[in-house]
Amino acid sequence: MRRSEFLRAVEAEFPGRSSALLEDLVLTALEGRTAKVALSDGAPPRDIWLALCEEMDVPESRRHGVGRLEPRRR
Repeated sequence: MRRSEFLRAVEAEFPGRSSALLEDLVLTALEGRTAKVALSDGAPPRDIWLALCEEMDVPESRRHGVGRLEPRRR
């Protein structure tokens, strides 16, 4: 998962709350860091996404494949 895919996934799953969650929610799985701090520390976006999903009780069915854009048609 790329950073851009991560950011799209967060916005799609938590519309209107994504900024607050990224900046304020402390994630236990990320050693008590926020998603924003973990990103700036170089943590893989997919690990952050999964930690955020775990903390926010996002169902397994919505954790995979989100944030991706459809491939361009040629």
